[in-house]
Amino acid sequence: MAQNFIGCDRDQSFLMPPDVRDWLPEDHLAWFVLDAVAGLQLAEFYGAYRRDGVGRRAYDPAMMVALLLYSYSRGVRSARAIERSCREDVACRVIAMLEQPDHATIARFVDRHEAALGELFGQVLSLCDQAGLVKPDVVAVDGTRLAGNTSRGSNRDFGQIAREILAEAKAIDEAEDELYGDARGDELPEQLRTREGRREFFRQAREKLTAKDNDAEEPSDPEPEPELFEFNAEQIVARTQGREGWVREARRQLEQRRWQTPDPIPRGRLERLLLTAQRMEDDLDAQLAGNSAYEEYRATGRDSKGRHLSRRPNPWTAPTFPNLMVSATDPDSRHIKAPEAYVQGYNAQAVVDLNQIVVAAEITNSTVDFSQLDPMITAALGELEHAGVNARPGIALADSQYWNEQHMDEVIANKHIQVLIPPDSGGRTTPRPGWDGGRYTAMRNVLASPAGREIYRQRKQMIEPVFAHTKHNRHITRFLRRGRTAVRTEWRLVMTTHNLTKLHRHQLAAIGA
Repeated sequence: MAQNFIGCDRDQSFLMPPDVRDWLPEDHLAWFVLDAVAGLQLAEFYGAYRRDGVGRRAYDPAMMVALLLYSYSRGVRSARAIERSCREDVACRVIAMLEQPDHATIARFVDRHEAALGELFGQVLSLCDQAGLVKPDVVAVDGTRLAGNTSRGSNRDFGQIAREILAEAKAIDEAEDELYGDARGDELPEQLRTREGRREFFRQAREKLTAKDNDAEEPSDPEPEPELFEFNAEQIVARTQGREGWVREARRQLEQRRWQTPDPIPRGRLERLLLTAQRMEDDLDAQLAGNSAYEEYRATGRDSKGRHLSRRPNPWTAPTFPNLMVSATDPDSRHIKAPEAYVQGYNAQAVVDLNQIVVAAEITNSTVDFSQLDPMITAALGELEHAGVNARPGIALADSQYWNEQHMDEVIANKHIQVLIPPDSGGRTTPRPGWDGGRYTAMRNVLASPAGREIYRQRKQMIEPVFAHTKHNRHITRFLRRGRTAVRTEWRLVMTTHNLTKLHRHQLAAIGA
């Protein structure tokens, strides 16, 4: 008897035109994403295009948003990979309705709608709340370290940056003749040995670069004067950090300004080198300002009894050049310690509720979590309010790295949220020296009580699976974009699609029930 198989004739064409709605099952994630996007407010996307219809036709923003959300849900973030999926993946072909936007179009769409894409987080959070998934009575705060689109080998000191700028701007032989002459070959030009000379050099380099790009000799704006720093002596002295406390405060203010007015990371190598050099100069200005303020305080300040401070500060010599290492590929990234190894990247923060719904997602380049408690709780309250969620957190859980008494007081007293944070790390069997009595003992007693232990044990169950699912199941272990603004949008899209897939599974479970 002849063998009997189902036919597989690839030369047989369709007898009737295919209906793409038959290509995917009804409960597929792609259909859910399309329905979700149909309910989102996309006016900000559409408002970026001309209303008179003049010009080349653009892809529908609703289709592009759905394509990005579905791709991110599946862990596909590369523009080239998304383009390939529009040819090979049935779900992406259905979402794009057989259109095939190329990778450049996808990348430009993301860049053009940077802010609007980041704000989709709140709208999806609102959808989760409508489905009854958002339970923010107890929230957990934590961070995970993700590598950036750079490497540790891209870190440069000021001398290396300066030499690379000169090598990019001039021919090698000409640069060597002008720079080194009879010298040993590793000295910097005389012009780069003073702060004023460096500012003028970098200003001229930017002018030449702008003139080259625009094919016109247009003078650029003069270099802006460094912004002043403000120091609260009472607050800084209370931390008993000495000179380093003043420098740390200056750097905190500088970093805050960079977040408020972020610099886009240029595509060209020379432009990135100039930006990196400027960052180093700003860091040096902050260091000098902090030390100057400290020495002025020591000279004019008084102790708690109103007496002049008697002990002179230890002598300090200002560095001639900026003494930091900064990545020439992504100057916003930092060398951060991760559980496995050090990475050149960012500290991705999240606030998660009892149902593992992410209610806030932000990024920082701080190497530690010490100063992230209050900013993340503030971000969570803002996201919940923006999403129309009436419930407010009553308890916030975090690990010992978030122990910051100033932040804890702010959250408890002004936001009326109880904070449970162990003062000791899990590996310690005895309290840290000096961390005994008062708040430390009170917190240990609360966490040792049956109620406190029962509440705090939920922390790992709430937030650790979110990071594990992101890294190990979705294979998102590094950022693909550069710069704090771009990385923040990427992280918020990752967490937006986490919530979206949670909502999809919830609806499937409800239908099955």
